[in-house]
Amino acid sequence: MEMAQIRYVLAAARTLNFTKAAEDCGVSQPALTKGIKALEAELEAELFHREGRRVLLSEFGKSMLPHLRQILDEADAARMLAQNFRLLRKAPVRIGVLSTVGHVRLARFLAQLEKRSRGIEVSVSEGGAADLAAQLVDGDLDVVIATCTDDLAQRFRAQRLYTERYVVVFPPDHRLGALDAVSLSDLSGEDYVDRLSCEMREMVMAVCEDAGVELYARFRSEREDWVQAMVLAGIGFAFMPEYSVALPGLIQRPLIDPKVERQIAAMTVPGRRHTPGLETFMRAATGYPWPG
Repeated sequence: MEMAQIRYVLAAARTLNFTKAAEDCGVSQPALTKGIKALEAELEAELFHREGRRVLLSEFGKSMLPHLRQILDEADAARMLAQNFRLLRKAPVRIGVLSTVGHVRLARFLAQLEKRSRGIEVSVSEGGAADLAAQLVDGDLDVVIATCTDDLAQRFRAQRLYTERYVVVFPPDHRLGALDAVSLSDLSGEDYVDRLSCEMREMVMAVCEDAGVELYARFRSEREDWVQAMVLAGIGFAFMPEYSVALPGLIQRPLIDPKVERQIAAMTVPGRRHTPGLETFMRAATGYPWPG
């Protein structure tokens, strides 16, 4: 039983005309007739009754049609799966990740994605919001994972992944580590490590100023690893997204009064067609049990 023979039978059953069926299949009528007769010989029963130029399905043919359609559908599905698998390997998903997004939970998601979609390849680059947005627009990135600010939400199609609180991180011996939660007023006058790359930095600084909270920045850096290392070394405290805290030994406490949160989203360009790899990535990201 060959796929071409099944296509011939289904076309003939649809048109009840071998000439028309041959045209639809892009073959000559003798080739189509020969293929159908070969299948009938293999099945040892007639699929059609020939009455001159008229063609009618036999009872056996009617009973076989659902099975032949299923065979063809499954063959088409297998072919599409194979094609998508090849495309996944040829076109890796290029992911841009905001430098302040914690890598541990994202890595767990990517590991699960790789296990469940063995054909997919992923490349990850890190950067600031403006640079990642420009690369996404230019087509150098397929998707950006970043804080869903109003600006990015207006420019891109955003699939929200999780909500993340801001916490205060201290060295192990800091006096405020004894508290269950920390308010801004508790931090006034404390030595401070300034995260220059934080996309919510200006908002937090404005809230501190409005509340009369004085912060003394003893160290500034755009690198998250340096900020955490300096806090652990006892230079001061820092504000951080809770899932970005990765250095063992740091104490973290929820920031309250005010409570600060951010939304992390996967952003793509509206109207731009997804590659098979990106479509697989987005489906997986939507169904993943993200924290928060």
